[in-house]
Amino acid sequence: MDLVLDAADRHLLTPYVYPAGWPEGEPCRQLLSLFVITNLGALALYLLFGTLSYYFIFDHRLKTHPQFLENQVRREILYALRSLPWISVPTVALFFAEVRGYSKLYDNIEDSPYGWTGVFLSMLSFLFFTDMGIYWIHRALHHKLLYKRFHKPHHLWKIATPFASHAFHPVDGFMQSLPYHVYPFLFPLHKVTYLGLYIFVNVWTISIHDGDYRVPRLLRHVINGSAHHTDHHLYFDYNYGQYFTLWDKIGGSYKSPTAFEGKGPHDYLRKLREK
Repeated sequence: MDLVLDAADRHLLTPYVYPAGWPEGEPCRQLLSLFVITNLGALALYLLFGTLSYYFIFDHRLKTHPQFLENQVRREILYALRSLPWISVPTVALFFAEVRGYSKLYDNIEDSPYGWTGVFLSMLSFLFFTDMGIYWIHRALHHKLLYKRFHKPHHLWKIATPFASHAFHPVDGFMQSLPYHVYPFLFPLHKVTYLGLYIFVNVWTISIHDGDYRVPRLLRHVINGSAHHTDHHLYFDYNYGQYFTLWDKIGGSYKSPTAFEGKGPHDYLRKLREK
């Protein structure tokens, strides 16, 4: 995140926003800047990619499903907009620790002992590490002691739209993002790669709520896509994973998506029309 902060300081904050006597490296200034940047960035990612997905990918016929709520899209967006600033508070604390040099993020490819191979392997490692972490955190949030208080609001959306992707209780949203932030404190990761992966995981989170169940046949039971996550919203105890089905299979919570078996939401709507 220090790359974004440096760019903001250089092109906007130092010449136009903050007084000249307030040093760029001063902690209070960094915290304030990170809070604003994090909120604006999260809002931009959510609204931009959520809107594109909603208008160009989401199947609007799903809005006629009996479990699609009245004014649901508006409610999803408002819930997310209320939650994102609160989610950003602990997130900013972790970004601040990165900016102050406590993480293992590095600037140059030459700083990695494995060069470009290390960058590629770190991307794979990041995906598998975060997928594992999110699986267990997500599953824990379904425990009766946590579910009603923190995770139930996200399950209000049985037939989700892309705008449901970030419509979490703040504690739920932060806990499920925690593996992304923990990774660079444990393992070396190139700073630009980290920014790219951070954008990717937000876009992926939108994509698994987009109602587009198409997955290459060979990957249907490997990739945790929208079909899998739709069944998670509908049937509760299945498909907790984020990108892959590996941990659901290990944890005994994998369910073959109903959309692949002719029993999904679109099939239900088709049967309603035929009656």
